[in-house]
Amino acid sequence: MTDTHPQSAPHEADTPPQNVKLIIASVAVLLLLAALDQTIVSTALPTIVADLGGLEHLSWVVTSYILATTIVAPLYGKFGDVFGRRNMVFTSVTIFLLGSVFCGLSQTMGQLIAARAIQGLGGGGLFVLALSIIADVLPPKDRGKIQGVFAGVFGLSSVIGPLLGGWFVDALSWHWIFFINLPIGAIALLGFLLNFKPLGLRKKPSIDFLGAATLTVALSSLVLVTALGGRDIAWDSFTAIGLILLAIVATLGFLWAETRAVEPILPLKLFKINVFTVTSIMQLCTGAMMLGGLTFLPVFLQMANGATATQSGLQMVPLTAGILIGSTSSGRFMSRTGRYRILPIAGTTVSILGALILTQIAPDMNMTVFYLSLVLFGLGLGLSFPVFTTAVQNTVPRGDLGAATAAGVLFRQIGGAVAVALFGAIFASGMARAMGGQQIEGMASVSELGPQILAELSPEMQNQIGQSVAQAVQPIYWVVAVLAVLALIVALFLKEQELQGRD
Repeated sequence: MTDTHPQSAPHEADTPPQNVKLIIASVAVLLLLAALDQTIVSTALPTIVADLGGLEHLSWVVTSYILATTIVAPLYGKFGDVFGRRNMVFTSVTIFLLGSVFCGLSQTMGQLIAARAIQGLGGGGLFVLALSIIADVLPPKDRGKIQGVFAGVFGLSSVIGPLLGGWFVDALSWHWIFFINLPIGAIALLGFLLNFKPLGLRKKPSIDFLGAATLTVALSSLVLVTALGGRDIAWDSFTAIGLILLAIVATLGFLWAETRAVEPILPLKLFKINVFTVTSIMQLCTGAMMLGGLTFLPVFLQMANGATATQSGLQMVPLTAGILIGSTSSGRFMSRTGRYRILPIAGTTVSILGALILTQIAPDMNMTVFYLSLVLFGLGLGLSFPVFTTAVQNTVPRGDLGAATAAGVLFRQIGGAVAVALFGAIFASGMARAMGGQQIEGMASVSELGPQILAELSPEMQNQIGQSVAQAVQPIYWVVAVLAVLALIVALFLKEQELQGRD
């Protein structure tokens, strides 16, 4: 694999005057909104399930959002290059806030899942555009620090999300975890509107409709078969086999479309660049590790340890502390030295240790050990996250900046979407197996379980359910540990290209 020359992605010196600090602040808030909605529902999920029913569909509240953001991420990246990132920000925020309203008004699980998908159609743009805009207003030497800050925003969302979700559930209702987006989004959008000026770098429109259609079909089929296979449909059933074949055919169709498109959504020439290819694979793994692993920690804390929604959010603070420490340290290291290869190698190694400890999760687990595992897991992720976007934007041609940045988000979201769906299937089947079909008094099925109902059960039944939840969750972290090992192996192949403009 080859690398492009650093000068292929310069910072434009002749762009309109910008208030960079306010732009970064506005973008960070928009990014926080998108990241929050991947985590804010986690502590509220048990209560939502108890209200709307359907524990077996629990993961889809998260999966539908991630799937939608995954599908649209590369579209926003390319549309930002073509129509201007400023215009696309307004579009994505509007869709995101509209979806938030629908989520807050949902009265059934089906309505909530559909509304979360609408929200994701906007959220996917926030991820991509926020990361791309930084390349428009900062030179490469300064991006490492900001990407570290943004990685910290992701980490912050992992604790603010569960905490806010828990507080709204305990103090108001779960509907407010979505309504809160409206005033925050409006303020951030106003700051962005006033400070980010059009750069005048747009291209002549040429939309890759065939690529967009085939990519949507491929990703949707992949997530559906992962979520339903082995639980709602047998792996050897016509439906499962059909979805697998459809995903393969659609993927091949997408690759063919990209070779013929004037402005491909994902330029295949980027895969000739070592940094792009290696970081894409690593983002696939780390996205699965973080989003998949994070979703089920509050479920364990509430249903196995008896924590309230707010308490479970507080108990996940060590994870955020690890991510914040790792991401800020990583950003400073890159800014000071202009180097980055050692960071994902060290990060994935530390994440492996954290994931291995989590494989022993149990109701009677020593909480100090539990918190240590969260710190290690978060620290490893934090060391790696800022590297991906900074290294890629330092390497690819400027004309492909949006598409390359979007591709990174795409792979991270694919990993997260597939992992949440797969881990949801593992958890549901594990719970069914551990409970052995046992009926709980006053409940039609175990799918109605929630913190309130759990608190009313006998200590013996609470203990049995807690052990069942732990048994259902443990396999998830074995998979996370394997993904971390794979990410470490891939990281060893990363070629380093010194960041431009280092002081």
